[in-house]
Amino acid sequence: MINNKLVSLEELQNIISNLKTEGKKIVHCHGVFDLLHIGHIRHFEQAKKCGDILIVTLTPDEFVKKGPHNPVFHHNIRTEVLASLDIVDYVALNKWPTAVEIIKFLKPNFYVKGIEYRNIENDYSQGIIAEENAIKEVGGQLKFTDDLVFSSSALINRYMNVFTKETENFLIELSKKYHQKEIINYIEQIKNLKILVIGEAIIDEYCYGKSIGKAGKEPILALKYLKTEKFAGGTLAIANHLADFCDNVTLFTLLGEINTHKDFIEEHLNKKIKRAFHHKKDSPTIVKKRFIEEIPDLKKLLEFYEFNDNDLDYEQTKELSIHLEKILPDYDVVIVADFGHGMLNTELINLIITKSKFLAVNTQVNAGNMGYNVISKYSKADYICLDERELRLECLNKKSELTELLPIVAKRVFCDKILVTQGNQGCIIFSSNSIKKIPAFSNHVVDTMGAGDAFLSITSPLVALNVPLEIIGFIGNAIGALKVKTVGNKEPIEKIALYKYLKSLMSW
Repeated sequence: MINNKLVSLEELQNIISNLKTEGKKIVHCHGVFDLLHIGHIRHFEQAKKCGDILIVTLTPDEFVKKGPHNPVFHHNIRTEVLASLDIVDYVALNKWPTAVEIIKFLKPNFYVKGIEYRNIENDYSQGIIAEENAIKEVGGQLKFTDDLVFSSSALINRYMNVFTKETENFLIELSKKYHQKEIINYIEQIKNLKILVIGEAIIDEYCYGKSIGKAGKEPILALKYLKTEKFAGGTLAIANHLADFCDNVTLFTLLGEINTHKDFIEEHLNKKIKRAFHHKKDSPTIVKKRFIEEIPDLKKLLEFYEFNDNDLDYEQTKELSIHLEKILPDYDVVIVADFGHGMLNTELINLIITKSKFLAVNTQVNAGNMGYNVISKYSKADYICLDERELRLECLNKKSELTELLPIVAKRVFCDKILVTQGNQGCIIFSSNSIKKIPAFSNHVVDTMGAGDAFLSITSPLVALNVPLEIIGFIGNAIGALKVKTVGNKEPIEKIALYKYLKSLMSW
């Protein structure tokens, strides 16, 4: 019986067409339905009263935007569970990201949502508007059920052991202290800021292969080539992350004079971002090429840098200084991502410090700067975001507790707000009167590259807005958990995906 209910979209379209010729009214419900509960059952029962045949379509796993832990159950299991319900007549898996396309494809008589969607403020994606337009377009009607509302996320958080006890306790206490809408409202304020991102543009190239063993005559690992992907990295990625949150983002960056990759950059940089491009003499745009064993898991084997890391000459320093001096006072927030590859010298750094209204800085440690790129290059900053290794390098200290090192760095850089990321340990937030640890929310890691840049991009304007630091750490860790699910900088952080994940984390 279950197998008869599980059909493809194409099959369902034919079934609906035939049923309509018999005068049957088709009722359509759509969702994730990850953890089936009594609220769903009541919803289906009320929905079916609108017509004769109840069809249910599901969002496939790849389109569920509720964070690393969701969905808990694979879509094959979710469809089978729904098909086992007597009240449901047919079940199909969507092949599009939203319900809009499937409504137009199936043309039901009624499209039914839960009562929580009647208030559009509860739908961060505003998808209900598009869905209502779609059902009207095919001659149908949008209806709402009105019964018990349960949160699948809350049930999963409470009973499925998806978090460590430390993380669970933190999230419960945070949820008691703040409302979801309060935290979303803080993030919404970013859109009114003018933000300038400064630093090198980087092209990240991933060359994938499958290990086939040791070369016959030399101690070399041999791989069968599979494919190559390129991503917009460095400050290109930071600006892209910000573009979905802020209406006014400018990228001040340095491309190469040769091998500029400008067409690729223009194609992969959000159109909203204002360009302030300069070109380094006798240099290529920076490309970091990584050779990766893709199967069974991503393992980075080797890295090539294509770059000229010499400092800028006098003429180029003057060129960038004139431009920066003109534009810096126009921005509410300046974010400097210093990768240590020759763009930001002492003169430019001092100018940025002097002219910025609010300055957020990260100095990255990587193979290209050999550990010389430390945060004390900057004599003053309003916000510093580093990872633990970068903080320890500044202090030349491998073993002391971070709580001992943070006040030292704060004095060196005259900065009273520092955030240190610790990977799967979460982050530590330092301010002039407190130190607080925020646990990580996910151990599911696909690729860590770019996670720190994503963290910096959204937390910087929040610090500038004087958002409580524990909320900033909470949002930052959520961004980190979303980012490490993605290979490289393939996709920027999306505002709606972040909102849905924050809502999920705060559902208890």
